[in-house]
Amino acid sequence: MAGFDDIIDVRSPAEFAEDHLPGAINLPVLDDAERARVGTIYKQVSPFDARKIGGALVAANAARHIAGPLADRDGSWRGLVYCWRGGQRSGSFTTILSQIGWRVDRIDGGYKAWRALVVDRVQNQPVAAPVIVLDGNTGSAKTAILGRLAARGWQVIDLEGLANHRGSLFGGHPEGQPSQKLFEGRLALSLEALDPARPVLVEAESSRIGRVTVPKAMWQAICAAPRLRLEVPVAARAAYTAGAYEDMVEDPARVEAIVAALSPLHPAERIEAWQAAVAARDWRGLAEGLLRDHYDPRYLKHRLRYAEREQAVVTLDDLHDLEAAAGQVEAALARLA
Repeated sequence: MAGFDDIIDVRSPAEFAEDHLPGAINLPVLDDAERARVGTIYKQVSPFDARKIGGALVAANAARHIAGPLADRDGSWRGLVYCWRGGQRSGSFTTILSQIGWRVDRIDGGYKAWRALVVDRVQNQPVAAPVIVLDGNTGSAKTAILGRLAARGWQVIDLEGLANHRGSLFGGHPEGQPSQKLFEGRLALSLEALDPARPVLVEAESSRIGRVTVPKAMWQAICAAPRLRLEVPVAARAAYTAGAYEDMVEDPARVEAIVAALSPLHPAERIEAWQAAVAARDWRGLAEGLLRDHYDPRYLKHRLRYAEREQAVVTLDDLHDLEAAAGQVEAALARLA
């Protein structure tokens, strides 16, 4: 995409929201309702009538974009335009922009071609760099430590960051998660950017992060990779978790609903104790109870599947100094790499 000032996605807002090329801006030549209307006319009346009405709508929307978002572009501006298959929508908009005098190109095959490249990258091609998995019970600050290791120059793929989710029942963010397709596109770019001569660090994950699924190539690499495990006392993890989930603390009703949903998995008295902790706003106590009685037993079962992959254990007494913790992990990694 080098050499272009803007990548323009002319598909409808709903298509753009589901997935789009990295860095693209959405200048739809048909909005969602208009696209549905033209499609209905195409099927129920005739292709000619659909093209006639569609052409009028495309021209009107193109005029609005030229007078609006593109109004400040000068004569040297270059645009790269695409739609679903590189067909009529992008062709029409490209023609109009070119007639103005702008140098505009169109992506052959459109979004569909990009999506095919993404699927091949995340599903079929192996991860180019050797993978090392940072393991550890919930609340061990794995994501934060990986961020500090990235700042120290290590290759890191932050799967939870790409998925916009912290990987637990309480891990959602208010703005929600990307679609599966958008998540895969982000991951494909991260994979393409890897230096194959250096290891890449990832966090131990299940095959799903919230509502998105880790694609086949990445998941296979995680399952086969050597592991370095963080060993952190539950009290220290509870203190860290209570601070890291401040957005949940600000919405007690959301916490109450999640605790209630755990009722089928735990004795009634345990659920009542957790509910009492929510009512008392005892977030550290709640975190410790959830870690000890819900997350740790389940994580142990998961970790035992990969016991033979564990290469080292880093013991951290607390998580007050994450920079120091990253230094301990880095020293262990240097012995593994």
